[in-house]
Amino acid sequence: MKLGLSQLIDPRLLPLVDSTRAFYEKRGVGRGPSSRDELQLIRDAAKPPAPSSPPAVVEVVGHDDRAVPVRTYFPTSATPRGVFLDLHGGGFYLGASAGSDIRNRELADILGIVVVSVDYRLAPEKPWPAAPDDCETAALWLAEHAADRFGTDRLTIGGFSAGATLAMTTLIRLRDHGVAAYDAAVLQFGTYDLSGQTPSGRLIADEYFIEAYAGQATERTHPDFSPIYADLGNLPPALIVIGEGDILLRDNLAMTAQLSAAGVDVDLRVYPAAPHGFTGHATPMARAALDDIHTWLDSRLSQ
Repeated sequence: MKLGLSQLIDPRLLPLVDSTRAFYEKRGVGRGPSSRDELQLIRDAAKPPAPSSPPAVVEVVGHDDRAVPVRTYFPTSATPRGVFLDLHGGGFYLGASAGSDIRNRELADILGIVVVSVDYRLAPEKPWPAAPDDCETAALWLAEHAADRFGTDRLTIGGFSAGATLAMTTLIRLRDHGVAAYDAAVLQFGTYDLSGQTPSGRLIADEYFIEAYAGQATERTHPDFSPIYADLGNLPPALIVIGEGDILLRDNLAMTAQLSAAGVDVDLRVYPAAPHGFTGHATPMARAALDDIHTWLDSRLSQ
């Protein structure tokens, strides 16, 4: 079997390359903050996110002695056929679930599902393991209450960038607790080696977000911190979405290989001319990727 990058790219995407490249030539490719002071400047300059219509329901949910705020989006014209647990991106130090209001409203209405988005605690004020603790709390709450609250026990999970990392960590934690409530995962350009030990991890080893997220953690190959080092067996089917131009491409290829070797049903999609975070940008390539995500989730919910 031939396995090269060109074989991983769907030919139907190639006509979208020129317009996508033109978008990024005009927009440029951003970078994350290099210090805590720079992070604060970025936070201070951030504009309020656009709200969805109808708006999300904001509440606090809990499991055992933990509690976490979430935003819930109900489909407007259907009885829910499933639930998607959304973990937002932002390098573990930026963002909030409200920033995904428009995207999550679209997902809820297109697929006829409930979307629950988690406002996990952010680094550096609350470093690891605060964020995965919050995501685990929401995931366990949903596993326990989805059937009564939403009328369905078909659960899926996913995230964008840091949210994909947290989704993987959450699934591993649940698996280790004997909880197999989630049927599928959508992982968009996550970071899976935060230790800087693998060839892919070394590409981002000096990024500030790792220092901020780690806090006082000294063992960065801990599977709960860098999930590439985890036992990945007995996890649900996963869709991995990554741009060809993403610095995390190798990391996502490595995670795909690890999942496949562990016997997990994994579907890798590589999008040409696309950098990190591309599904959040207004390009034809992003629209194609989002349509693919919707189609993949729809097929999983229909099984």
